[in-house]
Amino acid sequence: MAKRPKSDHAAAPPSREDVVSFIASAQGKVGKREIAHHFNIKGNDRIWLKQILKDLEIEGVVDRRGKTVHKAGQLPPVVLADITKRDRDGELIAVPTEWDEEEHGSIPTIIILSPRKPRPGMPVAGVGDRALLRVDPLKPGDIHRYSGRVTKIIAKKQAQVLGIFRAMPEGGGRLIPVDKKAREQELQIKPGDEGEAQDGDLIAVSIVKHGRFGLPTAKVKERLGSVKSEKAVSLIAIFAHNIPNEFPKAVLDEAEKVQPVSLEGREDWRDLPLVTIDPPDAKDHDDAVHAVPDDSPDNAGGYVVTVAIADVAAYIRPGSAMDNEAQERGNSVYFPDRVVPMLPERISNNLCSLRPREDRPALAVRMVIGPDGRKKSHTFHRIMMRSAEKLSYQQAQAAIDGHPDEVTKPILDTILKPLWAGYELVRRARDIREPLFLDLPERKIVLNPDGTVDRVFVPERLEAHKLIEEFMILANVAAAESLEKVETDLIYRVHDEPSLEKMRSLSEVLASIGLKIPGQGPIKPELFNRILRSVEGSEHQLFINEVVLRSQSQAEYSAENYGHFGLNLRRYAHFTSPIRRYADLIVHRALVSGLKLGKDGLPSGTTRAELIEISAKISAAERRAMAAERETIDRLIAHFLADRIGATFDGQISGVSKAGLFIKLHETGADGFIPAATIGNDYYRYDEKTHSMRGDDTGETYRLGDKVQVKLVEAAPVAGALRFELLTKGRFTGKTGAATKGAKRPHRGFKAGKAPPPSGRSPTRVKVKRRGGAQ
Repeated sequence: MAKRPKSDHAAAPPSREDVVSFIASAQGKVGKREIAHHFNIKGNDRIWLKQILKDLEIEGVVDRRGKTVHKAGQLPPVVLADITKRDRDGELIAVPTEWDEEEHGSIPTIIILSPRKPRPGMPVAGVGDRALLRVDPLKPGDIHRYSGRVTKIIAKKQAQVLGIFRAMPEGGGRLIPVDKKAREQELQIKPGDEGEAQDGDLIAVSIVKHGRFGLPTAKVKERLGSVKSEKAVSLIAIFAHNIPNEFPKAVLDEAEKVQPVSLEGREDWRDLPLVTIDPPDAKDHDDAVHAVPDDSPDNAGGYVVTVAIADVAAYIRPGSAMDNEAQERGNSVYFPDRVVPMLPERISNNLCSLRPREDRPALAVRMVIGPDGRKKSHTFHRIMMRSAEKLSYQQAQAAIDGHPDEVTKPILDTILKPLWAGYELVRRARDIREPLFLDLPERKIVLNPDGTVDRVFVPERLEAHKLIEEFMILANVAAAESLEKVETDLIYRVHDEPSLEKMRSLSEVLASIGLKIPGQGPIKPELFNRILRSVEGSEHQLFINEVVLRSQSQAEYSAENYGHFGLNLRRYAHFTSPIRRYADLIVHRALVSGLKLGKDGLPSGTTRAELIEISAKISAAERRAMAAERETIDRLIAHFLADRIGATFDGQISGVSKAGLFIKLHETGADGFIPAATIGNDYYRYDEKTHSMRGDDTGETYRLGDKVQVKLVEAAPVAGALRFELLTKGRFTGKTGAATKGAKRPHRGFKAGKAPPPSGRSPTRVKVKRRGGAQ
């Protein structure tokens, strides 16, 4: 043990107990410098202090991290932590990232985060984030409960690492990541950390340590089963993106206790023949519509359109278990083989679903449409309704086209024809407003009962789809207008105009096919529509639609309104799908409180800062859902094509990078890759300005948008990766050197899943149709 040397200072030396007491009680960072300053230790006495701290660490009295020390078993003043959940009061709960239970005990240590008003432009902490926290014990001596304040967000919602487990003879094994874009090396799983995983299993792991040398180590969190089953494909996306897949018991118990809403405090609209029009396989119905000619002499030729939306706010109370879970989920997630709902089934498919001939509470908007198709006025009502009929898009369209069935024939003249007449007026106003008109086929995957892919097809885009879409847009605009009128904060659905960088990139692509964007004037949707009309019916139509889509900003939720560029609207809010989108539930509550429609609106005292945080969270949840859905489609199509190795396909070059060419197949919409080294016998260089790959000797060129024929060489279903061999000759630019005409394209090695994505790669358009998803 270190002995205190003689000192010239008059002050009495601190005892070991004094040092330990100071370390335990000091606020903020504590190191040798702070201790020396507190006890006025100078000169050679600092050597003694250094040895004292070393002795205390060896004895387990204090813990050291870098240059800071703290009492053993107690968190240091600043700690790295993972934010895991919210408690019943809505406060964020975090746990230390590096807490060692064996060393510090098994009693869980939690940190309750103090509310902090977010500043504009600053990231907002949420569940799933990893953050640097400044912490203090809630009570003196309590080493298991702390208050904390976020000082810096280190990582936002880190996804779990998924991969294939490869067992080692001596125990443990390796994880091969399934992400086709992953650049990380394999992960090492030590003996004892593999759990129940067997060789070849799909597993989820958490990374334990990143060392300076050797492979990072990981620990198996969950065994997901065999990767050979296509039914496991959506599970990969669910676990990879940390999508909540099972409702906690408290949420399910709460849902079971909910009682149906009565007529009290509502207008009785049960005699109004509202109808639902949805996909044929829809299980929940959250919107119903009705239209009738306006009998007001002041609006001759006009219509009254009513949109009624399931009153989810009547069942989901702010701060309840169901509400907290819905906020974390943000939205329902749709896969070909399953749906991960935002709300429990008893709410979404039962109490809130607008079933025909059953009483259901709703929030309705009655809109007066002028003969020019413009909305003249609107009013919101809290009602009890009874849907007259449940129709599919195809069923309603067939009736209007002269082929009614036994369900639609009795309501054709009284309900359906007035709906279409009202839509014709609204469509005229839409065409004058001129939102962005993109024509992109949305392919749908149909599965067999065993989960295998039966076929991929493009469903017909019907007027019935457009009718519902336009009525929903009208209702969403009305919601935003009403809330602004009563000066109530809300969550907007916003879509910014394209950035200058994206516009420059679009100009380069258009220049490669002889088109030019006007260099002056504001950027409006009409500008893009002119471009799209100029290529209509040409070989470039689909490609240019993809490129224009790629140039757009991403829509999001925001408490600040900056308009919706794509729809060409000044104000817009999501109101029409509260069963599957949390943003709509917030808007419903805002309408209830702002328009004095009941007691279950937004809680009094709800701040704009809170809405900013919710907007950030649900925008992130939406992006998470879109990525998961897209990756699932990629993997399913790779499964579908895995037994067609050697087959030829027609496609189009959808992306060009230094690494090679990205191909989108016409038949399925699948994306694949051709490495640059396998293009031909020439050496190809990437030309960034023309978005092309060009041979040095021959001048043979492959350009973004070119139609090509390819042969499937490799399919990696788990990664969703396809590799092609190019069969089509490129364009010849007249450079010196003869082209190698008819030369066979060489087959070269390729590691599936390692192809880097192009910077502007278009998203896979094969996806499950979700109403309003692009808005």
